[in-house]
Amino acid sequence: MPFEKILILDDEPIVCRTLQSQLRRKRYNVATSNTLAEAERILAADHFDMLFMDLRLPDGDGTELLEKLSHQQDSPFIVVMTGYATVESAVNCMRLGAFDYIIKPFSNSQIEITIRKAEQYHHILNVARFFAKEDVSDTEIIGDSPAIGKVKELIARVARTQATVLIQGESGTGKELIANEIHKQSNRAGAPFIRVNCAAISETLIESEFFGHEKGAFTGATARREGRFELADGGTILLDEISEISLGLQAKLLRVLQENQFERVGGNTTLQVDVRVLATTNRNLVKSVERGDFREDLYYRLNVFPIHNPALRERREDIPLLARAFVDKAGRKHGVKVKGLSTASMECLLGHDWPGNVRELQNMIERAVIMTGNDRLIEPLALGLSNQESQPDAAPTVHSASHGTLILSDEIVPLEEIERACILNALRVCGGNRTHAAKALGIALRTLRNKIRDYRDSGVDVPESADGGGE
Repeated sequence: MPFEKILILDDEPIVCRTLQSQLRRKRYNVATSNTLAEAERILAADHFDMLFMDLRLPDGDGTELLEKLSHQQDSPFIVVMTGYATVESAVNCMRLGAFDYIIKPFSNSQIEITIRKAEQYHHILNVARFFAKEDVSDTEIIGDSPAIGKVKELIARVARTQATVLIQGESGTGKELIANEIHKQSNRAGAPFIRVNCAAISETLIESEFFGHEKGAFTGATARREGRFELADGGTILLDEISEISLGLQAKLLRVLQENQFERVGGNTTLQVDVRVLATTNRNLVKSVERGDFREDLYYRLNVFPIHNPALRERREDIPLLARAFVDKAGRKHGVKVKGLSTASMECLLGHDWPGNVRELQNMIERAVIMTGNDRLIEPLALGLSNQESQPDAAPTVHSASHGTLILSDEIVPLEEIERACILNALRVCGGNRTHAAKALGIALRTLRNKIRDYRDSGVDVPESADGGGE
């Protein structure tokens, strides 16, 4: 992103005026100072992206300030300007953290080149810091079933366009892998690919994560911070589980999608970005729009090119390929060399219903590899499955009592069904008060709201009283 604020520290009025005029023509906010003391006061009161600094000043040597700033986080990029250049001076300034060293008199083009290099370096540095904190996972889409073949065909069609893509599918199907592949095949492949997990960030912080914040914007904002949209400038941003953001933030997001503009939290400078947006959701957004949980205009703006990622049960022919790939991956990760999967294990995998989709399969295989150990075949017991449990016609029987409670027989009942019964029963006991029900169940209110939405989307009858007050 372009810099915004630049400070000039020089006791020569003509240098200050000339440089200030050039920078303001480029729409930078510029402040000037003639002394070290004044410059320190200005820097303490506000954030500056860049500092052009003379070395010989009325109240001291510029290297004193350079050394102080080198120990501070989020200090500006410092460019030393001097008419008394020496090799020793240049080496010392660079050692203390100066970004560049310019000899007076200098030309306008020298200043412009220096600023452009600093802006590019600043952007690369921030993106690198972001990726250093990210958990980089495998990005290969595994499978040759017709369902996955259709997905790959859609990726090839849309990747090299600038279209916004909405990737829909159940949890655990690997929607983020589709987004990764779109970016890899796009014209932006060499630019940043920034991911935001909307479900994992609290509502109070997600706006700052999206758009960044200014120093002092809220308690704890001790320095200016660039948001994910700034980091993704020139590249692609993935809004993972987009349905989890609030209606207020949806309106601000719509503006970014339409105008490519936003302001940081606590700021009043409008920033312009060039970002391609990909979004994922495990919800039926049409029903969310009907309920008023999701803005209709934002839905249509996101749904330019929809891609549906099939559930694992819809592409069972890919299970052997996926399983073998996960065995190899888990073996490398944990230093375990199993011989592979037994025939009985593969039959169990093919017969299982996979409510957790590919993620469930991967976790099951990883656990089985650890349980099996070296030079042995993975058997059904290590998977936690058996042939009887995996047969579709051997599904467990659940006896439902009144008010959503369960009477368990000797047969195995899926945890998902037990969980649903417990939640519906808690809502009944609490008279539909979701806050009380969530507290009684020991779960977050947001989690309970999401469960209620899921149940309604799948046709489960949830009491209307659950939409009442109490939140």
